[in-house]
Amino acid sequence: MNTEQNFTLGNNVEHFTIGELAQQSPDFRRVLWTGKHSQIVIMTIPAGGDIGEEIHENSDQILTFISGTGAADLAGHTHPIEGGDQCAVPAGTKHNFRNTGDQPLVLYTVYSPPEHAVDAVHATKQEGDIAEESGHDKPPAR
Repeated sequence: MNTEQNFTLGNNVEHFTIGELAQQSPDFRRVLWTGKHSQIVIMTIPAGGDIGEEIHENSDQILTFISGTGAADLAGHTHPIEGGDQCAVPAGTKHNFRNTGDQPLVLYTVYSPPEHAVDAVHATKQEGDIAEESGHDKPPAR
């Protein structure tokens, strides 16, 4: 599937077995789908890893955890997380998600509006950080 073409043409209706796709992905971050107003991204955070403290000034974010255990740092408060949990992060909120277990922390997240490039795939957090800093991971223009 050419996601960029589908996004451009507006013909991007998709069906996902999201839990299976997320569990199968070894990548730190992989954009699955981008629409005009939102974006679906799967993530795998390795044991001892984290997403990195951040603030999305213009995007709300909803994270659904598939498997693993961790901690959600949300606006100065820490909450335990595990498979089956969900966190909503309003735009402008400082947050981080940390893997505190010995297995990968697997999740999918919805950004509204999109936060990453349509075809973004980052094998590691470091690769994702470099892409963001260099301007290669920009969301599509609205």
